[in-house]
Amino acid sequence: MVSMITQVPGLLLGHFTDSQHHTGCSVILCPKDTVGGVDVRGPSPGSRETALLAPDKHVQDVTAILLSGGSAFGLAAADGVVRYLEENDLGHWTPRATIPIVPAAVVYDLFFGEGKRRPDPEMGYQACQAAKIDEVAQGNVGAGAGVTVGKWAGFEGMMKGGFGTASEQIEIEGGEKLIVGAVAVTNCVGDVLNPDGTVLAGARRPDGSWSAEKDPLQYLVRELEIPAGTNTTLIVAATNAVMSKVDVNRLAQHAQNGLVTAVRPSHTTHDGDIAFTLATGQVEARFDLVAYLTERVVAESIRNSVRYANTLEGIPGLAG
Repeated sequence: MVSMITQVPGLLLGHFTDSQHHTGCSVILCPKDTVGGVDVRGPSPGSRETALLAPDKHVQDVTAILLSGGSAFGLAAADGVVRYLEENDLGHWTPRATIPIVPAAVVYDLFFGEGKRRPDPEMGYQACQAAKIDEVAQGNVGAGAGVTVGKWAGFEGMMKGGFGTASEQIEIEGGEKLIVGAVAVTNCVGDVLNPDGTVLAGARRPDGSWSAEKDPLQYLVRELEIPAGTNTTLIVAATNAVMSKVDVNRLAQHAQNGLVTAVRPSHTTHDGDIAFTLATGQVEARFDLVAYLTERVVAESIRNSVRYANTLEGIPGLAG
């Protein structure tokens, strides 16, 4: 089985993809009592319910996480996720109703087609219906349907981004398995890097060579010719470890470290990078070990997002 976030027990992952308009959404459904955190680094984020995840806020549990295309319009898909969860009596208990807790974040994918078709409540609902533990698609699917990478040198040299996932597991004391998984939707200004720092996917010259040529200064010497707020990498990292709300928010900072490992430049003034974290609370494990694995699987999920991306409307993808 391909390593993926659903190897964390209890998590389900579903997509809705509008292949005609190159947009969609992806949802992660969480088991009961999953603790959530968040770290927002990009100065141009689009999100909902992120404040609720702060360590000082009362609600501990998260019912689902939604990642969506459509920019701010795509946040409407969360209404469909909430409806699905309410129908299935999933959420935070209150005396009058069970309230689904659904943090969400969006990417700008309006460059393809007319930009008028965006994820809506019905798409969010259908993504929940499609959620499963089995192997799910990567690349041009869900929230990754219409995303691109490597725009720092201009739109003409960019490549196709996408949706990716990865996971790792390690045996810890007592013979239990610590599992850490992640998903990424990669719509970044920067290039996506191999583990050795070379470019995997990103800005290209007309002859097909990489614009960066390993020189970090190449990212900084020119004014970016792209609108702010049109780029974002979204991350969800999850573990079966027991964690407090404080620790799971600290873990989100380490998820952002994984993003920095795999995307150059990252957290630019043109990006809205957000990392969500989830802890399902099944095994006891050292925080530093979980954090290290989180950084690794986040970086690998970002790489998988471009490895599985197909060419779209002339924008090349590594998967052909």
